[in-house]
Amino acid sequence: MSLKGVELQIAIPKTFEAGKMADQVQQQALAQQAHANEALKKEIERKQKIVNTSEGMDEISEDEDAGGEYLTDPYKKKKKQQDQQEKQAQHPFKGNFVDFSG
Repeated sequence: MSLKGVELQIAIPKTFEAGKMADQVQQQALAQQAHANEALKKEIERKQKIVNTSEGMDEISEDEDAGGEYLTDPYKKKKKQQDQQEKQAQHPFKGNFVDFSG
């Protein structure tokens, strides 16, 4: 198959443009893959930091009592202390009604 001079004038520039386009497509695919790899690395690093920062949350606070109730409100703390004092100071029969009618 032989090409004439007129056909070569059209064919050579088109092959040059086709080569450029193929090269651009290849470079674009490589750039997208590199971008995806960077995004994946950042996501993995972010997840690792989240795990490390949440490890301190499992420690028991001093404000947490044995019942598991977390006392953040100072009024609740004061009421809890008053209830404990009343339980300790309660007499077995003083102040209670005792039925002698029996």
